[in-house]
Amino acid sequence: MPRRSRLALGLLCLLLSGFQGSAQASDPPGFIGKFVWDMPDEAFGGFSGIEVQDGGETFFVLGDKAVFLSGRFQRDGQGRVTGISAGAIRPLIGGRDHKPLAGRRSDSEGLAIDAAGNAFVSFEHRARVARLDLDSGIVRDLKRHPDFAGLPRNGALEALAVGPDQVLYALPEDPPTPDFPVYRWADGVWDTRLSVTRRGTFLPVAADIGPDGRFYLLERDFRGIGGFANRLRRFDLTEAGLVNEVTLIVTPLRWYDNLEGMSVWQDTAGRLRATMISDDNFFALQETQIIEFALPD
Repeated sequence: MPRRSRLALGLLCLLLSGFQGSAQASDPPGFIGKFVWDMPDEAFGGFSGIEVQDGGETFFVLGDKAVFLSGRFQRDGQGRVTGISAGAIRPLIGGRDHKPLAGRRSDSEGLAIDAAGNAFVSFEHRARVARLDLDSGIVRDLKRHPDFAGLPRNGALEALAVGPDQVLYALPEDPPTPDFPVYRWADGVWDTRLSVTRRGTFLPVAADIGPDGRFYLLERDFRGIGGFANRLRRFDLTEAGLVNEVTLIVTPLRWYDNLEGMSVWQDTAGRLRATMISDDNFFALQETQIIEFALPD
């Protein structure tokens, strides 16, 4: 996220008022449940991407220090997450030297996996998108768009989604443009025919193409001592652009932690769900939260 030097100020508000917002706030419509996740591993935390599969049973998560892991959700009769079983935390491996990514190459932010299991990761500090082999952890960079070199180091490619035929959609978090460009990768070439209108001070942190073929964008607003808020917008994805914008969710300030990853999926009854995961910044007073919502058709 941009302006990381201001993060300590935002965390101070958590010390003073806790993760929950005011007594007048409440969970947004469609809220299903919250699960706080932890593992006894020093590498656990900092999660910035999530993909939910198999009708809500399995998942992959991406950390912002070039790690990933997979696991399974345990759910109750109402579909709420009650437990998680996960495998080992694994590093992303550089394609040339076959070593774990480190330094400026390791700021992994967005995760996208299509129905065929093709996986991709976006990076922020050294802006690029890479293909990820989920078995080996090896990443291989795609060709970069010329714009990537000029994106802010802490405001570059944060959100990533994949559609049919491995068409990718990557959004920078805080580009030096009036609106948010959507970098579209198709047939080995990036284009910028699409964009998303900036509305207020929310910035993109995650994206997904839902089972309904629509484009979902999770945005975050960091308000210093006010804490974090999030917004989920939905668009119809057409050749003419991203149209028919609908705001589905706006979370109260401080009601949830730093939600940064999002996956839209369909349960066994055919209902749309959104699963979000928070980045705890490896800070003891923050949490890794799994937040889920039911979405309208």
